[in-house]
Amino acid sequence: MNVLLWHVHGSWTTALVQGRHRYLLPLLPGRGADGRGRARTWDWPDSAVELAPDALRKEEVDAVILQRPHELDLVERWLGRRPGRDLPALYLEHDAPQGEIGSMRHPLAGRADIPVVHVTHFNDLFWDCGRAPTRVVEHGVVDPGYRYSGELPRSAVVINEAPRRGRVVGLDLLPRLGAEVPIDLFGMGNAGTSAPPAGLRTDDLPQARLHAEMPRRRLYVHPYRWTSLGLALIEAMHLGMPVVALGTTEAAEAVPAEAGVVSTDLEVLGRAVRRLAADPDEARAMGRAARERVLKNFTWDAVVRRCLEIYLA
Repeated sequence: MNVLLWHVHGSWTTALVQGRHRYLLPLLPGRGADGRGRARTWDWPDSAVELAPDALRKEEVDAVILQRPHELDLVERWLGRRPGRDLPALYLEHDAPQGEIGSMRHPLAGRADIPVVHVTHFNDLFWDCGRAPTRVVEHGVVDPGYRYSGELPRSAVVINEAPRRGRVVGLDLLPRLGAEVPIDLFGMGNAGTSAPPAGLRTDDLPQARLHAEMPRRRLYVHPYRWTSLGLALIEAMHLGMPVVALGTTEAAEAVPAEAGVVSTDLEVLGRAVRRLAADPDEARAMGRAARERVLKNFTWDAVVRRCLEIYLA
């Protein structure tokens, strides 16, 4: 099957393109948001093919995965086909809704011909999708393998564009959570970010290097106030890291008690950070439980299989 989709979310797309299909990725000069083509910092198979719009029109596209509202227009303009009518389509919703609870209406809420697929049950709960049929296909990632050493009594955090996103991703919480156990902040677009004392700022590491650096830290801290479910959290659990997470959005469902500490009480989280930093054995045991959890629930093959089921329904 030839599946058209845009390279919007690197980790999620990396999981999807591991399937047995052929994945068509639009390519534009300059590789901007609507035409990034193949990933440059992730390892993708040859079945992920980048094509310019004029070449896409010549392809036999079997289905499209939409991820942003304006892609509906791009498909019709580039292929001459209407998603949901002339071309099987699903809309993958990565993000939690923004705004007041009464106005959290999905852009596809007025359509019944394109299912909205949420990556978390939290998304499904909070979005008003109106007439659109909905499904939940939980996040999954390619397993980087168990790499935990925990040799550094520090915390790792991964946030992309932390200065721009601020309180939403809990940037303001890092000085408090890192007051006694230093936090190393990883992620793209973080140059100049104010971090806790002795905090390390590492921008835009390739995925392989990120996966090597994260598990050297004793634990992973997930400070997000409002997000769907950060895939870096799932990656950290795959790596075998114990988790200390803000108890918001989907984190409470993703992290069982044996794998970490989840709370909205910063005192509880701070104590957990200090305890795990001081107890390598407990940290290692929690990290193993975290890995066991994600290997059952957050895998790339589940993403591919369940998305395909929607097309074949």
